[in-house]
Amino acid sequence: MPATSRRTSVFTESLIREMSRVAARHSAINLSQGFPDWDPPAALVQAGKDAMDAGRHQYAATWGAPELRAALGAKISRGLGVPVDADRELVVTCGSTEAMMAAFMTVCDPGDRVGLFSPFYENYNADAILTGAQAVHVPLHPPHYRFDPTELRRAFAGGLKAFVLCNPSNPCGRVFTREELLQIAALAEEFDVWVITDEVYEHIVFDGRQHVYFATLPGMAQRTLMCSSLSKTFSITGWRLGYLHAAPEVIAQARKVHDFLTVGAAAPLQHAVVTALNFPASYYDELTAKYAESRDVLLGYLDRTGLSYTRPEGAYFVMLDISPFGYASDVEFSHWMAKEIGVAPVPGSSFFAHGENRFVRLNFAKKPETLHAAGERLLKLKR
Repeated sequence: MPATSRRTSVFTESLIREMSRVAARHSAINLSQGFPDWDPPAALVQAGKDAMDAGRHQYAATWGAPELRAALGAKISRGLGVPVDADRELVVTCGSTEAMMAAFMTVCDPGDRVGLFSPFYENYNADAILTGAQAVHVPLHPPHYRFDPTELRRAFAGGLKAFVLCNPSNPCGRVFTREELLQIAALAEEFDVWVITDEVYEHIVFDGRQHVYFATLPGMAQRTLMCSSLSKTFSITGWRLGYLHAAPEVIAQARKVHDFLTVGAAAPLQHAVVTALNFPASYYDELTAKYAESRDVLLGYLDRTGLSYTRPEGAYFVMLDISPFGYASDVEFSHWMAKEIGVAPVPGSSFFAHGENRFVRLNFAKKPETLHAAGERLLKLKR
């Protein structure tokens, strides 16, 4: 048998999805993979049924059904405060996962250097490898996950082609301040670097914070590729609907990549989600309030364990410090926790570039009753 490609030998399958399988094996409460355990809004589910009944079973336009692009354009326009040309500045993708891959392949060539904050969502490293690019990691220092401006400048000065920014951040829950984002923007301008943003948690921010869209910063509209998704906002992670927004010249190239990666996202679901994009502004306020409540339920139990954690500013994850347990391997600890405690986390090492075993990630995208049940089990970790 011939050898498989070298690129597939240098990364593993997702530890997040693996821990979902471990959770099922041990009947543990799954706080690993980030999906809600409630249904989407009833009006959205009905719109999906209606789209199928209306015969929306064949290919939509490759880069997105026109009515979806129009609705997305209106939504993004409200966020950015500038008009969005839905015909020239958008590609609808199969989730933000494909949007990120398309963005990498649109602006990077083999051998290019791509900057990533560490910890990072595990897909980014794999995206770099699959593109043939070299990942350059800039640490976000626990427990507050701030970057050192000197370390950030060193990475940019080393010759980056692109920099990836997840804001609000998965896995650490940081919401970057405008001042921090301006530092990144200044470096991108100085060193002529693309910025690929992952903004899927744009509507999940806490304690009065505001999400700042990177493309709204001075000079950034022309060098930002904004990736996002409808999965988290409307609780439809299985629908796999995302999008890429950028300048027309960039989107013209990204559409070619997208066309040959997937052809297009599921046609009936594209038509259905227009309904959700027309929800009133109050929907987003209620979403934030719901996640804030879930966060506070989980953190209340963690407080009672006496373990240290980083209070999330956004997204729906919390990084828990497991160093008091003395495990050399956070993977081993995570398997033990799923089996013996009955709650499945994600090993933190899957998000860090180098040798970090002190943390696990828990997600609180769950009903209060699920989190209370998980919390009672977590109390067995009390120190």
